[in-house]
Amino acid sequence: MPMLLVEGADPRLRQAMGRVLLATLPGALALLWLYGWGVLLNLVLAASGALAMEALVLFLRKRPLLPSLSDGSALVSATLLALALPAYCPWWLAPSAAASALLLGKHLYGGVGQNPFNPAMLGYALALLCFPQSMTHWPAPHAMGLLEGLQRVFDLDSLRPDAWAQATALDSLRINKSLTVDELFAAHPAFGHFGGRGVEWVNLGFLAGGLFLLQQRVISWHAPVGMLASLLLISLVCWNGTGSDSHGSPLFHLLTGASMLGAFFIVTEPVSGPKTARARLLFGIGVGLLTYLIRTWGSYPDGVAFAVLLMNLAVPALERYCTARQARVSS
Repeated sequence: MPMLLVEGADPRLRQAMGRVLLATLPGALALLWLYGWGVLLNLVLAASGALAMEALVLFLRKRPLLPSLSDGSALVSATLLALALPAYCPWWLAPSAAASALLLGKHLYGGVGQNPFNPAMLGYALALLCFPQSMTHWPAPHAMGLLEGLQRVFDLDSLRPDAWAQATALDSLRINKSLTVDELFAAHPAFGHFGGRGVEWVNLGFLAGGLFLLQQRVISWHAPVGMLASLLLISLVCWNGTGSDSHGSPLFHLLTGASMLGAFFIVTEPVSGPKTARARLLFGIGVGLLTYLIRTWGSYPDGVAFAVLLMNLAVPALERYCTARQARVSS
């Protein structure tokens, strides 16, 4: 896949991007079942913003529109970003975040194949830093119908956020000071059987899509295995039971938040990630460790986006280290 992401390789790139979009379907359908039409609205609005920005930049750069617009890379970035955004967020948030992702995460560095940062995660992080209130209002599962959702998205209703929003399982566990984990799972509506209520199925959906990408050889196993193994290991080492100060079990961390989306669709982004197999494994390990640290002791409940962006900065060092090590072994 890394060799596909160069301008001029449109047929192969388009095929790879099509398979990535197909692989997001199980997780996206689970999100649609869980949160309703807000997920679909996010997808439509984010895709519109991304394609509009892509067309504008290509026009200003005097590049042909059709080949670049049809290669699917902008649509994939918008889709991954939209799936990470809260459902029923304000109508302007998804397109502005997607447009920022394309402009600042892709075209600022020269377009396809040049970006040092993951565009979708850059757009998400910018939205979280600029609009924290809108980015932290997650709806309760099955809370709204289509009409209520449209009214909420376009700010046509008088409902306050606390009338429909609900703290996520990660956020509830992070701020919990009094209830045991067993009590949280028994009483708090955000908790399901092993992780977040319904979010367990979302993560399993993205796991199924990721396995499809591995089977199709669109991605390699190194970064996903590195991320999930390190997240599993550190959460196991730091797991302090089910008391009120617990950080959550390994299964909780694997099946809550954006763990599987991050492992199979984010850390595998080939341009901003390493090119060699060993470096990809180390990259994934770093993302998993940072995700847990941010979730547990940071200011944000789910640290996948910031973990990926921080590890993007480390990619040149990882590549140099792995190349030098390979040279020493060969000699």
